[in-house]
Amino acid sequence: MKGNEARELLGFPPNSRPTPSQVKVAYKRKVWESHPDRFPLHEKSHAESKFKLISEAYSCLQAGTGEESSVHVATYTRVVRKGVPRAYGGRSNRALVKAPFFLLILGTVSLGGLNASRAYQREKQAYPSHNPFLP
Repeated sequence: MKGNEARELLGFPPNSRPTPSQVKVAYKRKVWESHPDRFPLHEKSHAESKFKLISEAYSCLQAGTGEESSVHVATYTRVVRKGVPRAYGGRSNRALVKAPFFLLILGTVSLGGLNASRAYQREKQAYPSHNPFLP
């Protein structure tokens, strides 16, 4: 799509230079007016084609192709991130992240063992055993 066609379709004068924010506002307004879901069943096909043209005009103007290109080709870049960034305790701080959990588990087990030994001592005092082989 040519730049002038795209501008006219979005409601701008043919040789104007709208800013990206103006293009975005015009695109939203036109999409709202021509969205296929807002039309009855017998008018949907016409609305769909107009909606596609408006979307193409928007992508043409956002890419800044203007007059020099008749076909807009989108390029996509795939970004792959692994793990947690170092600023948030990433790979360099694994030991620091694991330490609090280890201390929580160790404390729970040790306090639980302490409570169990106290209960055993109380039970032993309350009911002394006459069996020499029991502790």
